[in-house]
Amino acid sequence: MKAVSLFSGGLDSQLAVCVVKEQGIEVVGAHFKTPFFGGDEHVAEAARNLGIELLVLDRSDEYLEVLKNPRYGYGKHMNPCTDCHGFMLKHTGHLMDDIGAKFIVTGEVLGQRPKSQNKAALRQVEKLSGYEGYILRPLSAKLLPPTIPELEGWVDRERLLDICGRSRLRQMELAEKYGLNDYPSPAGGCLLTQENFSRRLQKFMNAYPEAKADDMYILRCGRHIYLSASSLLVVGRNQEENSRIQSLAKPGDYLLKVKAYPGPTGLLRVATRASREELTEAAAIVARYSDAREAGLALVQVRQPIGSEEEITVSPLAPSDTPASI
Repeated sequence: MKAVSLFSGGLDSQLAVCVVKEQGIEVVGAHFKTPFFGGDEHVAEAARNLGIELLVLDRSDEYLEVLKNPRYGYGKHMNPCTDCHGFMLKHTGHLMDDIGAKFIVTGEVLGQRPKSQNKAALRQVEKLSGYEGYILRPLSAKLLPPTIPELEGWVDRERLLDICGRSRLRQMELAEKYGLNDYPSPAGGCLLTQENFSRRLQKFMNAYPEAKADDMYILRCGRHIYLSASSLLVVGRNQEENSRIQSLAKPGDYLLKVKAYPGPTGLLRVATRASREELTEAAAIVARYSDAREAGLALVQVRQPIGSEEEITVSPLAPSDTPASI
């Protein structure tokens, strides 16, 4: 008997795997990666420690359409939690069919999140997935209607759990029982639940309505400064971000770096082609965040990943003249 488990790598998803494996069922983990969540290194390590195969699913472009038009709306910020869970379970169900598994496992706990994990929301999620009856939530199963895996005798309902609410006490006790010592905190896994990131995302989607999911990774780093409605300057805040910005540059982007002084890397993204005024303003802002800010003039290298390269001499902007970042 084989099951496929929606696997975030968090404590609840690890415990759900343990409870099901305890009944002699082979479990395969399905982990979703998008620009907004997933892909963390600890997930693969958690799967190895549990002795399960992990399959990483990148459905980012399809997910972007869910993000833009969620049937059940957003949470507090840009998080379409009900639609998101339904989307992931639908694709986990497709994987279940492909690998010959019998049912889906999730680490959801009834009442842990009042809006997205109440009984009505869990039913909505099942309907969205198209796999009603095949989704087993072993941590709260005794508080929910029996699923097909239970009714068919694939799993013993009496060995499942009845955890409810936001307290983590029982999960921590189970973690000790199963020897789970290294797991992330329950908060902060999804960038869409964060106010600042959501504001940044909304601005970006307004500026670039045709942007693909791959374009969204730039939202995860740097200061974001809009020179106009569709001209975004991203300025690195440390060496790690500088390297990340360079790796995320698209062929039409402009990379800016002050010569002869330590400082950040800047990336200018425009809808078509940057004007001379935009390049000069972007260069002056990048110089403002470099060690050249006290100098009267700074020489800034401006290049495209595929295309032109030039040098611009600018006066670093004063802090009071620098546009606010998002």
